[in-house]
Amino acid sequence: MKYLIAGLGNIGDEYAHTRHNIGFDIADEMVAQYKGSFTQQRYADLAEISISGRQLFVIKPNTYMNLSGKAVRHWMQELKLKPENIFVVVDDLAITFGKIRIRGNGSDAGHNGLKSITELLLTQNYPRLRFGIGSNFPKGRQIDFVLGKWDQEEAVEILPLMNKSVKAIENFVMRGIADTMSNFNK
Repeated sequence: MKYLIAGLGNIGDEYAHTRHNIGFDIADEMVAQYKGSFTQQRYADLAEISISGRQLFVIKPNTYMNLSGKAVRHWMQELKLKPENIFVVVDDLAITFGKIRIRGNGSDAGHNGLKSITELLLTQNYPRLRFGIGSNFPKGRQIDFVLGKWDQEEAVEILPLMNKSVKAIENFVMRGIADTMSNFNK
């Protein structure tokens, strides 16, 4: 069985390890845990890892967040996958920091990366993990917050939260979306 794991973010050093790039960071963490490595490919950096005989193709789109659908669609077609075998990881400021929400489908909820994927796949029916970054910013400062680095208190918690997200991806691959939602949406 094959899966496409898409960690969304923006390319460039100025975006590295920002709240908006948590998808890239989780993809990096997962690939590191499985001793894989990324190579530059069409529309994305790609790593192939294996979990109990299941092939995972982990991508970090190099299209910038708002055009992520281009990379996801390309690799979905290249690997001949159905939308239910895709798992997208994104940031979400509507979710409290430290929480993750997993869904098998749903709207983009204003997230431009998800919007791009939905538009190009012509469906909302693909699994996703939304990583809560919170909304602790003054009015009018949303962009600065989302593109900002984690504060000291958050930074201490990031690695355990990324590990929890990796466990959720592993659970999805091994047990499916319903079991993953049941076990990780708490």
